[in-house]
Amino acid sequence: MTECIPSYTPLEDTGFGYTLSLINGKYKMIIMYWLYEKNVMRFNEMQRCIGNISFRTLSNTLKELERDGLITRKEYPQIPPKVEYRLSEKGQSLIPLFDPRQYRGQQIPLNS
Repeated sequence: MTECIPSYTPLEDTGFGYTLSLINGKYKMIIMYWLYEKNVMRFNEMQRCIGNISFRTLSNTLKELERDGLITRKEYPQIPPKVEYRLSEKGQSLIPLFDPRQYRGQQIPLNS
């Protein structure tokens, strides 16, 4: 049997709390999902796939994901500017958390 974390340990000091802090945010998991599905995406393509997200929100969320090491950003020195985003190894390691193909729950009928 596994031991419980003592109740006096703050959640943010646990591995689970750390993982939650990385993916906490309205669009972070959605962005990571699309990068997983498409492998490489540019800003406007991502904005179209996500739908109702503002330029500023997407830009800030991408900066946070890059800062946390979950995505990589590659800028090409050309005109017009070209920037590509992809999941980093750290970001790919979190995919099993939200990839529906990983869950056996799909095999359970909803009316059970």
